[in-house]
Amino acid sequence: MTTPTEIEPDTKDWTWVLERPCDECGFDPRAVDVADLGRLILANAEGWQPVLASAQAAQRPTPTTWSPTEYAAHVRDVHRMFFGRVNLMLAEDDPVFANWDQDETALAERYDLQVPAEVAAGLSIAAGEVAAAYDAVLDDAWSRRGTRSNGSEFTVETIGIYHLHDVVHHLWDVRWVAGAQADGGMAG
Repeated sequence: MTTPTEIEPDTKDWTWVLERPCDECGFDPRAVDVADLGRLILANAEGWQPVLASAQAAQRPTPTTWSPTEYAAHVRDVHRMFFGRVNLMLAEDDPVFANWDQDETALAERYDLQVPAEVAAGLSIAAGEVAAAYDAVLDDAWSRRGTRSNGSEFTVETIGIYHLHDVVHHLWDVRWVAGAQADGGMAG
């Protein structure tokens, strides 16, 4: 087995997307009602299904760009990570989140070797779990706080919107695959 061609790590601080629309994918944080987070997460997960059923799902468009399967494995793990963070914020006062190196995880978990159908199933399960967590947040709990290891502060509301942008943006990233939803799962 060979190690995949290394992907250039994303070192951008994406927290700005909480304040203004994303110029790339079009996500607008002002358009998100937190009451819809669970539904929107599930809609996005559905948008991944035709992508992962595509014959091109495991193919990288370039040696240094993730395949749709690699992106989807990342999205699955993003759902798992945010599920843990949201539950931590609801259970503890102002927790500090453990660091998560997404690039290290991609290599350690060999995203490049994962089977599209298995990733699709895992992504759906993880999306369902985190969607249920958002759906269960009580009105007075949306303002509970947590801090990322780099010092970025979030509330349950802002981490949910930040999370939604992440998965919408990644579905937009693979829009070149036949059957990908152009809206990233944000449609009605």
